[in-house]
Amino acid sequence: MSAPIAIVGQACVLPGALDVGTFADNVYAGRDLVTDAPAGRWGLPHADVTGEGRDRTYSSAGGYVTGFDRVWDPAGFALPAADLAGLDPLVHWLAHVGRGALRDAGLDIGDTSSRGALARCGAVFGNLSFPSEGMARWGEHVVLAANGRPAPAADPRDRFMSGLPADLLSRALGLGAPCFALDAACASSLYAIRLACDALNAGRADLMLAGAVQRADSLFLHIGFCALGAMSHLGQSRPFHRGADGLVPAEGAALVVLKRLDDAVRDGDRILGVVRGVGLSNDARARNLLAPSEEGQIRALRAAYAASGVSPAEIQLVECHATGTPTGDRTEIGTLSAVFGASHADGPKLPIGSLKSMVGHLITAAGVAGLQKVLAGFARQSLPPTLHADAPIAALEGAPFRLVVAPEPWDAPVRRAAVSAFGFGGNNAHLIVEEHVPGAPVRVAVTTPRSMPSPAKVAIVGIAVAAGTGDDRAAFARDLWAGTGTPRRDKVTLGLTGLRFPPNDLGMSLPQQTLLMRVALDAVAEAAVPMPREGTGIYVGMGADVAVSGYGLRWRIGARTGATGKALDALRDAVIPALRPENVIGTMPNIPANRLSVQLDAGGPGFTLSAEELSGIHALGAAVDALTGGDIDVALVGAVDFACDLRHAAAIEALAPGSMPGDAAVAFVLVRLADAEAAGRRVWAVLDGIETVGAAAPPLPSGRLGDATA
Repeated sequence: MSAPIAIVGQACVLPGALDVGTFADNVYAGRDLVTDAPAGRWGLPHADVTGEGRDRTYSSAGGYVTGFDRVWDPAGFALPAADLAGLDPLVHWLAHVGRGALRDAGLDIGDTSSRGALARCGAVFGNLSFPSEGMARWGEHVVLAANGRPAPAADPRDRFMSGLPADLLSRALGLGAPCFALDAACASSLYAIRLACDALNAGRADLMLAGAVQRADSLFLHIGFCALGAMSHLGQSRPFHRGADGLVPAEGAALVVLKRLDDAVRDGDRILGVVRGVGLSNDARARNLLAPSEEGQIRALRAAYAASGVSPAEIQLVECHATGTPTGDRTEIGTLSAVFGASHADGPKLPIGSLKSMVGHLITAAGVAGLQKVLAGFARQSLPPTLHADAPIAALEGAPFRLVVAPEPWDAPVRRAAVSAFGFGGNNAHLIVEEHVPGAPVRVAVTTPRSMPSPAKVAIVGIAVAAGTGDDRAAFARDLWAGTGTPRRDKVTLGLTGLRFPPNDLGMSLPQQTLLMRVALDAVAEAAVPMPREGTGIYVGMGADVAVSGYGLRWRIGARTGATGKALDALRDAVIPALRPENVIGTMPNIPANRLSVQLDAGGPGFTLSAEELSGIHALGAAVDALTGGDIDVALVGAVDFACDLRHAAAIEALAPGSMPGDAAVAFVLVRLADAEAAGRRVWAVLDGIETVGAAAPPLPSGRLGDATA
């Protein structure tokens, strides 16, 4: 990003709070909002899956949203209320929070005077692309019905809970600029804020909604985190506590409204805070996909300060990622020490804290909720507290940091804070935000990564594709022109030479991960360009694979069918094998990008993007932005979808009868045209820019290869 961005509105639906005022009250009252799962949430008795062992969770503890029906009003949107009825609550939360954030910014979607501003407003938000409850229910419906068993009622639209919410949000609010979702695991909302800031600085929008929603199937998250050994056995969320034994999942949605600072000052907007910089990085080939890397985190922090004009010495509060996992919390203190240690060694200790001590780990929404906690601190001129800070971890002993255990006066001419978010798979983000002081001059960075001449053209220097039964670009061309080939792919073959992952791990992963890796490595080999560690970014268009809903059916099939004992065990294994750590990683929706970051040792941003048919196009657009802005020098862009799955095909047939789904993956290697020409590289095509409208593409003619949605 190249200029300060104003925050002019916000809204949230979080555990214990359906609005930002209640949220702030909860923070300053020090309320612990972690509870047991509401009755009925998991679709089976909690006792059936609570405890130690396979197919079980240590507890049902989490941060849960309750009472939303009291505030949900489907009327007044640009979409008819009937179009929103029956959809997963994820969509309702997102629409409600989007409308609320715009209202907080002084805009009313039903007011004609707001239409001009909304026509220049877009949205980027994190969305954990694991199956939502609605998607899980759709998968169960299709499989049970196909086997002649009673099936729960389900809406086929809920199959598309990765990118469809972006389209629905766009249409419900009457937005005219691009909208899409992304998944960078726990760093998602800060990644979204960064991309929204870039869209504003590039002039593609005048307003942006940014943040995240998290309402994946709670049962899957609990059993999955237990399989990884990351879940608290005690069901307690205690960041930086020496007795902490893991994280506690939480759910919610939070959005902020962003606007160029100069425009907000000109328009007399109420400015809640100013985003000065957001640094992004990936751990690359540091340790493994689940172990945090101090080196990768440090790069994200230093990138934020390099782009912001703010020094670490000026930060007065850090809202940490800290989740309560011993390794993660210890690593984060090491990161903070490397960046802030010298500037805070001789003075008062730097205050730090973590919202997760109160609500649990909001995953995709964690960063933006932490930002809203900081904004509450600005408004109240008070440092917000952290719970369970009575026995800090050993890493804090002698470190220049202190946990804020009770509200304290926050006295400073300009209040400045930082928010960190570090995700499974190696996604790292660090945001710098300061209080707006009317009339005060705003410093800008002397040097900024986004200093390339604009607009710059981008060259495609490597291409690879595998569509249907075809394994490469030659087969793709033959099938297109000769009308051969079939849309369904039954297997993925991947050479083992040079792979950075055990074959067993890849064999237990979704085919979208392995097929994408195959075509990506083919494109990289063809391009043969140097891929600098800190200058290479990975951008992948995709959606949640509906096959993952099989785990929910495995755990619920006893409740659905009444089977018990050995008959139940046989039914479960017939649906899908038991969940193991390799399966969890192999189903994570950000991992298709992160596996490539590890394989190629790429330390720039690496994440997935979802907008259904426009998923790959938005990935291409994000890569072009990063190249033309000077953030990276090489981009690997991919898109993948396995659309021939019975559950996906049934949803497509219900919504667009006669369509033929297909399986495919594609990859491009991109560099700036000037760099390609200077190096004498072969250029397949030149991109002058990527323009998208809304969040969904019109239906495409399928042909013999079918329609591979994302």
